[in-house]
Amino acid sequence: MSVAAIPDRASSVILLRETQPRGFEVFLADRPDQPPILGGKYCFPGASVRKSDHTQGILSRCRGLSGEKARVILGAHFAPPEALGFWIAAIRTVFEQVGVLFAIKGNGEPVTSAAELSVWLLEIRAAQRDGALDFPTLMERENLVCDAASLTYFSHWQTLAEFSRSFDTRFFLAAMPDNQTSHGLPYEIAHSLWLAPDRALQLFNRGELPMTFPTFVSLRTLADFGSVKSLFNEFRKEMPGKQ
Repeated sequence: MSVAAIPDRASSVILLRETQPRGFEVFLADRPDQPPILGGKYCFPGASVRKSDHTQGILSRCRGLSGEKARVILGAHFAPPEALGFWIAAIRTVFEQVGVLFAIKGNGEPVTSAAELSVWLLEIRAAQRDGALDFPTLMERENLVCDAASLTYFSHWQTLAEFSRSFDTRFFLAAMPDNQTSHGLPYEIAHSLWLAPDRALQLFNRGELPMTFPTFVSLRTLADFGSVKSLFNEFRKEMPGKQ
């Protein structure tokens, strides 16, 4: 008799950007490193939570949410550092896969993306990929702080235990930072696109945009909102303890 695999804890980020004159789009990606259970379908950026995502060093470089409040949001079965680690994993993942950095400077000033900063982001992502620089070291070296307040908890999904590898995933909403753009690298993102939720669902129904079930259900929820602001207002209102 086989023993069901213990699911990997994971974080996934639903990136949003406003469109004119109204509405918003969502970032969807086909990742080359997707496990078989995802089947090459489009989904949101995401990855497993690492032990390094909830060490004291990286936790000390996080602002906008305490471990205790993160535990209230996710559940008492997590220790406060483990709970806050989901937010840090989300910030790390969207940076590594998409090149978008949810961080502030150590002095509290925002990180903006001028042309030279875009080059800097590409350079440090390459160093990360080569194993020369991990995320906690990067944040310390550049005197940056994870901006946990920029992510809002959205939903929880767990893949079926019958698969050899399953995921216990927390999904977060995050608006694209001002003056930053997505830079998916080929080894992280095979193909990506920005689509309005309604449009993505139309393409799915026509068989032109395969996606995972959590992605489909999330898009159905997002399609009920007319703006990023209204979406955040609703899910921050529903959040235990509120951010």
